[in-house]
Amino acid sequence: MNRWFRQHGFALGEACRHLLKAPGNFLLNVLVVAIALTLPFAGLTLLENVRPVSDQLAVQPEISLFMAADTPRERASAVAPDIRRIALEEKTAVKVVFISREKALDTLKDRTGLDEAIRTLGSNPLPDAYVLTISGMRTRDDARRVNGLAERLKTVPGVEYVQVDSAWVERLAALLQIAQLVLLFLAVTLGVVVVAVVFNTIRLQVLTQREEIEVSRLVGATNRFICRPFYYTGALLGLIAGALALLAVLALLHPLNAAIADFARLYASEFRLVTLGLPLLSLLLAISAVLGLLGSLLSVRRHLARSV
Repeated sequence: MNRWFRQHGFALGEACRHLLKAPGNFLLNVLVVAIALTLPFAGLTLLENVRPVSDQLAVQPEISLFMAADTPRERASAVAPDIRRIALEEKTAVKVVFISREKALDTLKDRTGLDEAIRTLGSNPLPDAYVLTISGMRTRDDARRVNGLAERLKTVPGVEYVQVDSAWVERLAALLQIAQLVLLFLAVTLGVVVVAVVFNTIRLQVLTQREEIEVSRLVGATNRFICRPFYYTGALLGLIAGALALLAVLALLHPLNAAIADFARLYASEFRLVTLGLPLLSLLLAISAVLGLLGSLLSVRRHLARSV
């Protein structure tokens, strides 16, 4: 085990020594790789911040029934069997949830931060309500059946307003899915760019160290011993570039949050972008290092092994 650590420690030292001989070229390559990684890292940061908001939205169609404000609580609570009967007649599977006006008010305070405005109203202005979650909706006929169900629910005694909440939620879910696919395509494409940059960097390093490599072989150095410093060079390039890309994303968050805060304030929201968690940051750094290692591995196998 000690021998293994000594070998890898020597290889890492050799990689750092060669990098210090030409720091300008190395830093330039780090900058190119960091620019390529910044875009997918920024996109992932944005999606991870939007995901908690989207997770709070039901992707299944919903129908909200608002009772008249003067409907007694006993009467409002007794409407549930009528709702289930109508849904059964319409051949629609629904989950019925009763939301009292007190619970609705508490939810409104928690999600909007309008405590002061609500407090000035005095009494609770919200009515009792029901939320019906529709399951098994796949075709346009299903959508028409939901609209028909909403029309019939308007006839239930005590129901003042019926709202179908489905289209905008489905659009948002579709938009997020498209964004995830675009980010995945972008990450794969720029990952190939990173591998190509590292590939070319290691190729040039192999060419400049050709005589040193030949001397090492003459004194009995194995191919694994010769290749190992190049692998560390590629991994270090990817790791440093990944860290630089994450720092660039972190630096962008402050001006972005300043602009987002003004926009969110118009909707009484406190939404702001936050940095990724430590596990995800570590994963991104590991991926960056692996991409650098992959580029160096391909380059060494192509340009160094052929001279064996």
